[in-house]
Amino acid sequence: MRLDKYLCHMGAGTRSQVKQKIRKGLVAVDGECVKQPEYQVSPVQQVCVEGRVFSYTEMEYYMLNKPAGCVSARTDEKCRTVLDLISSKKRKDLFPVGRLDKDTEGLLLITNDGKLAHRLLSPRRHVDKTYEARVSGLITGEHVRAFLEGLDIGEERPTRPAFLEVLLSGEISEIRVTICEGKYHQIKRMFQAVGCEVLYLKRISMGSLTLDESLKPGEYRPLTEEELAGLKDG
Repeated sequence: MRLDKYLCHMGAGTRSQVKQKIRKGLVAVDGECVKQPEYQVSPVQQVCVEGRVFSYTEMEYYMLNKPAGCVSARTDEKCRTVLDLISSKKRKDLFPVGRLDKDTEGLLLITNDGKLAHRLLSPRRHVDKTYEARVSGLITGEHVRAFLEGLDIGEERPTRPAFLEVLLSGEISEIRVTICEGKYHQIKRMFQAVGCEVLYLKRISMGSLTLDESLKPGEYRPLTEEELAGLKDG
């Protein structure tokens, strides 16, 4: 791989910034100064920029407990993004797998693995996603049956069967719901369709991946080998 491309991928700067540093003699490969941006390096070589080591990482996988008020995007001019929270990232091409609304909390996978993202988000695969929520209104067995049958949320087809579990029924009800789609604002629209309003929403699982309860909102950690294998084998 070209030296400038290697460093650009590892977040050492833009392509032009990296090229300038290389030509100024600020980059060393295995302890030797290299001034050619096109110089070929391998992932096992040690590359330093102004004394800082940049080790090559092809893929990164993070579990994030997304906080409310943070947007699921790579960049945003007005709001803090989920990528702003990943301070230990090595690569600059990370992205959130799917989106959670700005006011929604919970599980979000951050990676640069496009194939895995496609596997999890493809409408054909119907990957389960489970949420916990507080909603205004008394949730009953009638709502459970309606969710299972599918709801009209203003699209061509009703939603696919969703599994609604009532944890606490009252003026403010607490529920857990599992869907296998990813329509825009789907959970909120489903409850609106039965005359209720979502007051709080948190995603707790996606496929085989379950939110680590030890992660506070805004905290993250790398996926374990077992978690990653579960997502890829699912």
